[in-house]
Amino acid sequence: MTWPTRERRTVYENRWITVTEDDVVRPDGTDGIYGVVELRNDAVFVVAMTDDDEVLLVTIDRHTVGTSIEVPAGGTDGEDPLVAAQRELLEETGHEAAEWRAIGRMNALNGICRAAETVYLATGLRHVASVAGSQAEEGISSVRAVPFAEVVGMVAAGEITDGETIAAVFYAAAALGRIG
Repeated sequence: MTWPTRERRTVYENRWITVTEDDVVRPDGTDGIYGVVELRNDAVFVVAMTDDDEVLLVTIDRHTVGTSIEVPAGGTDGEDPLVAAQRELLEETGHEAAEWRAIGRMNALNGICRAAETVYLATGLRHVASVAGSQAEEGISSVRAVPFAEVVGMVAAGEITDGETIAAVFYAAAALGRIG
């Protein structure tokens, strides 16, 4: 069921997002106003696994929340999602992967956003480049390989709080047959 929208006004936009204010009819039939953030391009998240069952994690400084531990991720910039995922892994970690598998689709903050996301599992990793320049630009202070079980523990302990990273790790656990 979609809420009928009587009018939509763009209140802000840049090259990454559009923010609209919609005059809507709520499910109970009353009138309302709803603010919506829409990403111009889909996002990708990469659970990159080493041959030693480790996940590559980046520590990044986010303007919105400060320091955050995450899987490599970013916008597609209009590219094919797989191409974008490969680019993001290389830019953020300096790694390439021999095998890629789409393991899930999700929506971020679906109470206020239209933000489609694809999660990839990347295996057969090899380090191919130094990426200090692109890491500095994005605020990435470290890249580390963490055993999968420890990553799950970091989620449980509240060390990893990024919702998309948590969901991506869950998708990977399911794809790897570690949960039913």
